[in-house]
This record gives sequence, C-alpha cells and structure tokens, in this order.
Amino acid sequence: MVKQIASVNEQGFDWIDLTAPDKTEITEIAERYGFHETSVEDATEPDHLPKYEKFRDYGFVIFRFFSLSANHEADTVQELTDKISIFYSDKFVVTVHHKEWPHFEDVSKKFVSAGDCQGSVHLFQEIVRYGLLTYDGPLDVLGKKIDTLEERVFLKNKNIPILKRLYYVKRKIDVLKRLLLLTNDIIDHIDPPESSNEYTRDIRDLYVKQQSLFDSLADNTTHLLAIYFNISSQRTNETIRVLTIFSVFFMPLTFIVGIYGMNFDFMPELHQRWGYPGVMILMAVIVLGIYIWFRQKKWL
Repeated sequence: MVKQIASVNEQGFDWIDLTAPDKTEITEIAERYGFHETSVEDATEPDHLPKYEKFRDYGFVIFRFFSLSANHEADTVQELTDKISIFYSDKFVVTVHHKEWPHFEDVSKKFVSAGDCQGSVHLFQEIVRYGLLTYDGPLDVLGKKIDTLEERVFLKNKNIPILKRLYYVKRKIDVLKRLLLLTNDIIDHIDPPESSNEYTRDIRDLYVKQQSLFDSLADNTTHLLAIYFNISSQRTNETIRVLTIFSVFFMPLTFIVGIYGMNFDFMPELHQRWGYPGVMILMAVIVLGIYIWFRQKKWL
C-alpha cells in the first residue's frame, strides 16, 4: 500500500510511505526518485540488518524497531524486531516497511500535520529517534525480569527452574545489544561533529543511554548466571556431603552383615507368621520416609 503523507507543495518535501508493497509499487517509486537497484533490493529484504549507505542523490538507511508482537520466548532478530527502510534527501523521504510501524501516527501528526517539521532531513532524524524509543519498553521489562530472577536465586525457593528463563533474557539482551551496535553507523551520520545540533545530539544521547543500559543488563545477566551455577554447585556439594555421612554410618554395619550374614541359630522372627510381611512393611516405610525427607530437602 502506497500512502503520500507530505508533499512538496504543502510541506516543502514529499513523504511517501509504503506498507508491504508489491513489486510494481516499489518499482514505480524507485523510478520516480531514481533509487539504485541494490538499495531497492535491500529495502524489500525483510531480514536485513541495520545499515547506512550514501548514494549520490540520497541517503539510504535500514533501521530495526522493536516488534510489538514479540513473545516472551522470542530470541532472534526477526522475532524481536521489524524492519523499516528509509530513503531520504532534501526533497523527499520514502519509508518502506512490511509491518505496521507503531509510531507512524505520532510522527505524522506531530511533525507533518502540526507543521513542526523543519524539512525532510529533520523528519528522517525523528523517525530514527522514534525507532530508538521502541527499545525503552523492552529495556524496562528485561530489567524487571532480571530483578525477579535475582530475587528467586537468592531469596526464594531454590528449586524453581529459572535457567530457561535466564537463557531467554540473556539471548534477548544480546540480540538487541548487537542491533544497537549495528545502528551506530546510522547515528554517526545523523550527528556528525561538524554539523551537530540540538536535534541530532538528542538522538545520540538517547542512543548512548540505551547502549549503556543494555551493556549493564548484559553484565548483570552474565553475573546472575554465574551465581546461579555457583549456588547449584554448592547445593549439590551439600547433598553429596549428607549422603556421604549416611554411607559412613552404614559402612561398618554392611561390613558386619557381609561377614556373618543371616547365620544365627536364634532368630525368632523367622518362625513368626508376621515376620515376612512385617519386614516388607518396614522396608516400604523406610523407603517412603527417605523419599519424603529428600522432597523436603529439595533433592527431588
């Protein structure tokens, strides 16, 4: 679907938005604005990673924003993020995306309808800024998840299976951190030292803040995993120590039984009707008691 949001006559530049375009639609726009075929191919590839490319008459950016449909077990670039491609120059901005962009209406109303946009380059910068803002939500969620998992590791029931949850949290953080790292080239071209202004510095500040927070979350998750394995190892050692003590108690008894066995003339229970079932019941009670004790100690 092709939608024209801004025009040269009214805003001083064109903004064309393409949502899940077919080949005919994107070819028509590419021919109208003179896009290179390689950038058009990159724009239609759904799994492309972030990049910045400068052509003679326009700039081309691929940015990935956090997907609203990502579930709690999503841990790949494709599952966690959606792609938006941006062609821009002084005269136009063309955005291409296969899924709905969450902040599309916000940017359109604030910077086009309200007349606050200072030009096509400013619009491009705001699109990137709103794209970066989509990572604030997962940052907050991941931070809370780490706090919860940390509490469970240290304070609550140690038998709660949290390793899988820790794995997914770490995977998400690593993927999003890597995406932000790939976005660094885009930020450098938006905010070059020789032409920096308050808008571009705001975008860089947001990027640096998010990068720092993701670094902190990654470190916290790595440390929490190490602590989890250390605690698990310590609990295993404690279990082995208790079982070793039990085995030491029974070693001399087993040794004596091994020598004498059942070779005694006077064993009255052998001649009683209740002798056999009584021993079977006693063994069952002992096994059940050991099982209950192991469950209480969280060894089973």
